[in-house]
Parts: sequence; C-alpha cells; structure tokens
Amino acid sequence: MSDSSPSANNSNRLKFLIGGGLFLIAVIFMVISATRATAEFFMTVGELQSSGTEHTGQNLRVSGAVVGDSIAYDPESGQLQFLIAHIPGDDDQIKQQGGLSYVLHRAVVDEQNPRLTIRYQGSPPDMLRDEAQAILTGTLSTDGVFLAEELLLKCPSKYEEALPEQVEN
Repeated sequence: MSDSSPSANNSNRLKFLIGGGLFLIAVIFMVISATRATAEFFMTVGELQSSGTEHTGQNLRVSGAVVGDSIAYDPESGQLQFLIAHIPGDDDQIKQQGGLSYVLHRAVVDEQNPRLTIRYQGSPPDMLRDEAQAILTGTLSTDGVFLAEELLLKCPSKYEEALPEQVEN
C-alpha cells in the first residue's frame, strides 16, 4: 500500500509547517539578539546623566564640548582623561542658540552645565583642546566614567571659512 493517503499528507504537511515555524522563530531570535548586542544609543551628556545606571555597560555614542583645563595624559599608562560638557543633540537647537562655536564656548564656561568624565586609552589627538566638540563611542562604567573606544574631534573655529573682504570701488 502507498503512504499517500490524505491523513499521511496532512501529517507530513503539519510536520513541515511546525519545523518551518520553529526555524523562522530561531532566525528571528538570532537577528534580534545580534541587533541588540551591536546597537548604539546616541545621547547627550545631560541625557546620559539623568538616566542614572540604565545605560551602564551598553554601547553608546555621546557628544560634548571638551573642557580644556581637565585634559590629563599619563604617558606611562597611555591613558587620557578629560571632561566634556553638555551640548544640545539637535542641530536646529544649536543654530538657534548662536551656532556651534558659541554653544561649545557657553557649555565649557557654564560650571552648572552637566559634565562627564572621559577615559580613553591612547595618545591625545592633536585637535584635543578647549571647546572642541568630542564625539565618543564606548561604554559607561559602573562608576559613571565613560570608557571611550573611539574619539572623534571637531574644532569649529578651524573649519569656519573666513569671509572674503569687500573690495571698495
């Protein structure tokens, strides 16, 4: 006798659907797990500090104004430490407040502005100076120090174009 009876076909079809469903669930679970492990949150210094320990150990990207007199480099350990001050994360807000140079300056001189300690393993970049914008990727340690793995700097005054002088007739 042949095993092609309607009940055998339904049984094979049910096994195929269950196996396919389990496979699909496993793939979805792996994609979600991998996405969470590599996801980065972009936060301002103020947002990071107000979140408490919620983001400890997570991959983060944070931006702020470098506080120049806080820069300390230990050549023996190769460790760089400095503070960044809170700046808005929205470009429109920065423009409304007078532009990036003004916002960075105001962030550094306002001692009430939230600040974050940064630790970076490596020599200090040439552009690490007072009022430069630092964009950092790393993790927040349990003691509230940001452990930077990547350090990018923008110095707005270096990139501002000089206005051409008007020629008088």
